Amino acid sequence: MEVNSNIEYAQRVHESAHEEHFEPLDQRHQWVAITEAIVLAIVAVATAWSGYQAAKWDAYSAQQYSLNANTMIQSQERLTESGQYRLFDVLTFNGWMFAKTKNDQSLTDFYERRFRPEFRTAFNDWMKLDPFHNEQAPAGPGLMPSFKDPLADEAAQLSKQAKVYFQQAVTARDTGDQYVKVTVLLATVLLLTALSQRFKSLSPRVVVVSVALVLLLISAFQLLKLPRT
Repeated sequence: MEVNSNIEYAQRVHESAHEEHFEPLDQRHQWVAITEAIVLAIVAVATAWSGYQAAKWDAYSAQQYSLNANTMIQSQERLTESGQYRLFDVLTFNGWMFAKTKNDQSLTDFYERRFRPEFRTAFNDWMKLDPFHNEQAPAGPGLMPSFKDPLADEAAQLSKQAKVYFQQAVTARDTGDQYVKVTVLLATVLLLTALSQRFKSLSPRVVVVSVALVLLLISAFQLLKLPRT
């Protein structure tokens, strides 16, 4: 009887102790569960936002690459046209020089009438320097400061703009990659939060959730400092 009484007493003590400690322990589990739910909600929103931004920046990068390619094509077209006109200037000027050395005034006038406006301006300035007697004069009108080539200038401007598009494309692609990295980090937070829910013991659960919170804060900081479209 005494043994049974002791057993019953020990059992009552154990139950009493369990009742005394169960409620705080249960409350701690509840707080951890609430924290996990909050983390999961934040991760869901942050992951969607990060993925959206990554897609937007990738699309913007592709657009800038396309503009770069189109602008470079236009630049090459203007440069080709410029080269063709320069070749025309050289041929007409050589014909003029030939007629000039032959003292064929009618042929000289014929070639002068076919000078392009840009070349004619430089030609007139070149003639003012008395190039046939002035050794300091440039070798031809094309070397005069007054000679302008609008097509070559346009090609240079288009090439410069194409470089701007390319740099913007590279920057946008890098920004998109940064958002993808944040998305991967958020996936790690999601994994840790799901893993913590598998623990019945409170201590490892708290540790895992704490690590997830730290990674979530790092992810949030990176999201805040990244540019947005």
